[in-house]
Amino acid sequence: MTWKDFLGDRILLLMLNLSGMAILAGFLYVTGYYENNILLILVTWLGILTVYLVVGFIRRRNHFRKLENILEQLDQRFLLGELMPDTFSAEDRLYKGLIKKSNKSVIEQLRKVEEERRDYKEYIESWVHEIKAPLTSIALICENRRKSGEDGRGREKEDFRAIDLESQRVENYVEMALYFARSKQVYKDYFIRKIHLEPVVLEVVTRNRLLCIQNRVRVEVDCKEEVYSDDKWIGFIIHQLLLNSIKYKKEDAQISIYTRNIPSGCVLAVKDNGIGILKEELPRIFEKGFTGSNGRNNRYSTGMGLYLCGKLCEKLGIQIRAESEYGQGTTIYLEFPISRYIQR
Repeated sequence: MTWKDFLGDRILLLMLNLSGMAILAGFLYVTGYYENNILLILVTWLGILTVYLVVGFIRRRNHFRKLENILEQLDQRFLLGELMPDTFSAEDRLYKGLIKKSNKSVIEQLRKVEEERRDYKEYIESWVHEIKAPLTSIALICENRRKSGEDGRGREKEDFRAIDLESQRVENYVEMALYFARSKQVYKDYFIRKIHLEPVVLEVVTRNRLLCIQNRVRVEVDCKEEVYSDDKWIGFIIHQLLLNSIKYKKEDAQISIYTRNIPSGCVLAVKDNGIGILKEELPRIFEKGFTGSNGRNNRYSTGMGLYLCGKLCEKLGIQIRAESEYGQGTTIYLEFPISRYIQR
């Protein structure tokens, strides 16, 4: 801070004092005071004002020098508000409080960005690890087929079916990585329109027909309703729910996908008669990486499928919830709201 800046900031104070001195000198002169006495009063006033300004300038200059030194020593300069020295000035205290609030907002935003980067990094690392399993299985199937030299059509059919299933697993992991990357900015890749749910569900079931046949899972579809959403993202969500139901199946496995109307819109349910979820684990199934006791017994469980479903439903304005009874099965509900404008 320079003298010019300091005095420029106090120009009103200077003008007020100079005006007061002139008015006082005129009043004293009119009332008969001696000129020497008037001059002494004005010099005293000016001296006190000068001392006040000099002391104020030195304090403000030292204060800003301390701030500059603190700022130079900080690696993260947005933390300046936390380290600002205290002063007697109420104005400085107000500025310090405002800067601390601003810095807190910046820190929260940086923490959020850092968490998103860490989540993505952890997921990519997990994905790379998981993708190795189906790739290794495909390689082993092909190698065994090459070494066996068998030409039997039954064996060949089984080999190709196994390769197809492993390829579907690879495709699913790749799709999950793609949707995870896009889930940060869903608005750039979706198109909301009126869609029929039945074709979307049937396409997902048809895509996984070999997996259903291999696991002896019967799938029933009854989705006659229409909703306003994006068919591609809804298809991905239903696909993950279907894979989850197949993954945790029991004997005589059956999956029902159906819809029903509610006053506020439409609900799509994916119901299975699988092993179910423990009551204490049910509130956490949409958390990232949570596999629970069931997932620990399944080497293919990553805890990312339901996490992505929850995240995408939040972006699309869909409510997702689960009901389950351990040993009896699980039902996942997707609630599609209908706005009052669309109802009218």
